[in-house]
Amino acid sequence: MPKPELVVVANRLPVDRIVEPDGSTHWRTSPGGLVAALEPVMKTVNGAWVGWPGRADLDLEPFDADGIRLLPITLSEADVADYYEGMSNDTFWPLYHDVIASPRYRRVWWDAYVRVNRRFATRAAEAVAPGGTVWVHDYQLQLVPQMVRELRPDVTIGYFHHIPFPASGIYMQLPWRVPVLRGLLGADVIGFQRHSDARNFQTTAHRLLQVESRASHITVPTENGGTRTVLAKAFPISIDTASYAELAHRPSVVARAQEIRESVGNPRCILLGVDRLDYTKGIRHRLKAFGELLGDERLSVADATLITVASPSREGVDAYADLRDEIELMVGRINGTYDTLDHTAIRYLHHSYPKEEMAALYLAADVLLVTALRDGMNLVAKEYVAVRDDDQGVLVLSEFAGAADELSSAVLVNPHDIDGLKDAIMTAVNMPSAEQRRRMRSMRRKVLKHDVQAWSASFLSAMEKVRAGESA
Repeated sequence: MPKPELVVVANRLPVDRIVEPDGSTHWRTSPGGLVAALEPVMKTVNGAWVGWPGRADLDLEPFDADGIRLLPITLSEADVADYYEGMSNDTFWPLYHDVIASPRYRRVWWDAYVRVNRRFATRAAEAVAPGGTVWVHDYQLQLVPQMVRELRPDVTIGYFHHIPFPASGIYMQLPWRVPVLRGLLGADVIGFQRHSDARNFQTTAHRLLQVESRASHITVPTENGGTRTVLAKAFPISIDTASYAELAHRPSVVARAQEIRESVGNPRCILLGVDRLDYTKGIRHRLKAFGELLGDERLSVADATLITVASPSREGVDAYADLRDEIELMVGRINGTYDTLDHTAIRYLHHSYPKEEMAALYLAADVLLVTALRDGMNLVAKEYVAVRDDDQGVLVLSEFAGAADELSSAVLVNPHDIDGLKDAIMTAVNMPSAEQRRRMRSMRRKVLKHDVQAWSASFLSAMEKVRAGESA
């Protein structure tokens, strides 16, 4: 079998291991947008995907699933605790999200991060064809580009950063700031969600490594005394728009949306928030604003219900367990104060739901509240827009989410400003249908044009131009 021309390297494989009641197992393609973006390309070019299968100490041989070659990486329980839950999610995640929570710096975590990154890099370097392409994804694997370059200088290397990249003053806190930058600059193309993230990276690289940048190009010295050019720019990610638009027409989804409205008492307005249970998502700010609107009698539970979907996330990290306790206490206090026998103020759901159920929730919701304090993109905002082909519904969107750059027709808000957030919610609740239609049509044009396939094509095209020596 010929070696793959394109090797994707991500923390997780694009499949989930399903265990049936009889004990048998099989693999199911994950529903994520990255999989939807890359699956057609990888089948076309004989691609392979390096990743962790999602369970500690699961040692698997390479296998095929849905026409893609999968190359599993084994992680021990210690690896998961130190590399993933520790360094990735208790150090990089809070640091890169503007220190909303305090990052922790532990040398044992860093040692594990280096060790596991080398494992991913070695597998990718062994797998890729001569002169091929390696595309690395996200903050768990920031050292992999340079490691691959050392092992395979003949290949073209891309890296996409799915979360924010912080301002230089924040990044400087990181004890291992220089090796991480060198790891990223091992790539030929580095992609970010927002132009501001790319600028933060360029500024930080210049400050710490004295490398020069012009426009989106960074000049990096090589070991032989020469230089090479790294392209660092924004490639805003998107969603598989067509699949969400199709769900909006499915009779079962439309019927389910009506059931949801009836289940919460058919209020005049359903407000919806959909997030992972994460301190970066501004869930507390949203609940506080809604509770105050009820207290001010600008809203009543007979008129408005807030559905809050907060899917479980990183429950092994203390900050997340504390957040869950705080959120549930807030919901209980607000419901206890404002519920009636016929109406509930907040319907709180600590679950994950399949794509069909999410589409029904989007159709049922008159207002979607995205109140992230810091977010690389926020694909939930784009999913809501894709589903609303009735051109109704209002998106209240944090200006600190990457999606705000594209979805400027949303009601933009600073979620730290509770009074401003309250006013934005009331603007959304009372928005006339004609204005809803105008705003939604504008946002839908952008989401339909710039879907996830267009995103992956633009990034791969940039890598191809770098390979050919052209300016990207």
